[in-house]
Amino acid sequence: MAILDVNNIRKVYITRFGGNRVEALRDINFSVEEGEYVAIMGESGSGKSTLLNILAALDQPTSGEVLLDGKPMGDIPEKELAAFRRENLGFVFQDFNLLDTFSIRDNIYLPLVLSGHVGPTEMALRIKPLAQRLGIEQLLAKYPYEVSGGEKQRAAIARALITGPRLLLADEPTGALDSRATDGLLDIFEEVNRQGQTILMVTHSTKAASHAKRILFIKDGQIFHQIYRGDMSRASLFQQIADAQAALMTGGDAQ
Repeated sequence: MAILDVNNIRKVYITRFGGNRVEALRDINFSVEEGEYVAIMGESGSGKSTLLNILAALDQPTSGEVLLDGKPMGDIPEKELAAFRRENLGFVFQDFNLLDTFSIRDNIYLPLVLSGHVGPTEMALRIKPLAQRLGIEQLLAKYPYEVSGGEKQRAAIARALITGPRLLLADEPTGALDSRATDGLLDIFEEVNRQGQTILMVTHSTKAASHAKRILFIKDGQIFHQIYRGDMSRASLFQQIADAQAALMTGGDAQ
């Protein structure tokens, strides 16, 4: 069953004085099945960040539509969008987006506090298994400036998951991490996905993408190629991703 449908998405930006039109996305079509783990790759300027903003309901397409669980996101009234994002989407960012004046625990609680529908007892019940799974139960009373980058990102993942989102969106989640923290984060994503969480990740990293089950490549605002992991080993998938990236850069055909 498709949890996300992206139909004929086009995005055109008009410069400040209306002199130029820039087509960032054109005729983007794909779907994401419930429980999938999809990575989106492309060079800078390819349109992948624009696409992520549209999927996150942070921007509107010029034409086309995005459906979450069959519901057109473009039909959601502006005043309801923030609540819709909190209830349905989880976000993990490259720079963590944690508040330094809040403890790790309070950062994780934040989307529940903003919703106004979850009391302290339920919050405590939700955070305990998440903190244990992510290995941060000893860090909850600390502040973001007191923990490492990898620990910050684990806290950000907990914050994204505590609402039980339909879709987890990750924007370059390993971009600010060292290799050890990156390995730990990618293992967490795989484990979370095995437990049923649908993930869509935008990344430049071949290593990060090789942990996904499907990789979409964007070039000049269009889907250029895709790879399904299937029964491939991670090493084989890594090589196929590297080959597709080389084709993107040289203008050749991906195999």
